[in-house]
Amino acid sequence: MGTFSDSLTLAAALVAHLDPRFVDIVALSLRVSLTATALAACVGLPLGAAIAVGRFPGRQALTVLLNAMMGLPPVVVGLVVYLLLSRAGPLGAFGVLFTPAAMIVAQTILITPIIAALSRQVVADAWGEYREQLTSLGAGTFSAALTLIWDTRYSLATVLLAGFGRAIAEVGAVMIVGGNIDGVTRVMTTTIALETSKGDLPLALALGIVLIAIVLIINALAQYTREWARVRYG
Repeated sequence: MGTFSDSLTLAAALVAHLDPRFVDIVALSLRVSLTATALAACVGLPLGAAIAVGRFPGRQALTVLLNAMMGLPPVVVGLVVYLLLSRAGPLGAFGVLFTPAAMIVAQTILITPIIAALSRQVVADAWGEYREQLTSLGAGTFSAALTLIWDTRYSLATVLLAGFGRAIAEVGAVMIVGGNIDGVTRVMTTTIALETSKGDLPLALALGIVLIAIVLIINALAQYTREWARVRYG
């Protein structure tokens, strides 16, 4: 296994020379997590806005449920998706288990409640500020929700970044539904877990460096977006 300094040197070499296996793993991770974030945004943003603006029976219960689902255990989500996509499951005919598509499904289910719950709070705050103005203009629930989504787009961008950060750091669910197949479904987090258990640290360290860099970049972008929007729009 060598010393830690040797492993760190080899890890830096993998990053610097863009080792093909290393690049493929990072690229797959980004593709899966970005796709899952986009799909979750298509569901979570309008759902959160509708709950914030709408008034309907069960609204409070749905809000509580969304907040609770933010803490969904990834392994449970992975198990449910596995059962749905397995040959004996209702969606087994699609044959997507142990493919990147299955990992996208699992990540989408995991982060949709996060995006919906956080966007609900953002839109609810804006609704409290602009409610009288929008109502006086005759805006219905749908048009008001769309208006507020656009008006709070910079705050919602930070919500999407949070969802993406949660997705790309996920290991339990994607391990179950993806199978961690080399060259097919092996992403950064599952590779780190596997290589560490094997005692092969250079690749694990290289991917860890990239994963930490991505998380730092996401947080920096979120902070910059908030500050930029605050300065520009007050």
